[in-house]
Amino acid sequence: MQKITPFLWFNDNAQEAINFYVSVFKNSRTVAVNRSGGTFEVDGQEFIAFNGGPHFTFTPAISLFVNCETQQEIDELWEKLSEGGEKQRCGWVKDKYGLSWQVIPTVLGKLLQDKNAEKAERVRKAMLQMDKIDVKRLQQAYTVPQTTE
Repeated sequence: MQKITPFLWFNDNAQEAINFYVSVFKNSRTVAVNRSGGTFEVDGQEFIAFNGGPHFTFTPAISLFVNCETQQEIDELWEKLSEGGEKQRCGWVKDKYGLSWQVIPTVLGKLLQDKNAEKAERVRKAMLQMDKIDVKRLQQAYTVPQTTE
């Protein structure tokens, strides 16, 4: 059993949300369902979904960070998670339940932490211009210095 489990508060559609998340992510499953919500796993990470009423809603102050290995994975998750929700800047999407996700390539962290500060800064600037993250554009920013005119 994991020590810390995200507890997600929904108005009255926790089961619908569980079904959605399980359908979006590979290696996921519904663990338990009850009247007030249920439990599900995504890639071994357990979540509790709860029907708590309209008292609280999600804000971007809490987001779920998804490490993606390929552009294909980014593209797929970006589209699925934003369906009925909202596409945002720098790899962020808000799903139809209001939960914020960061759909980010693993390589981005490596490029941003590069010892060469100039290269890392070019990558950061390129990322800030994107909605959905484009790995090729990040890599191009990393390898090709910008010309000054």
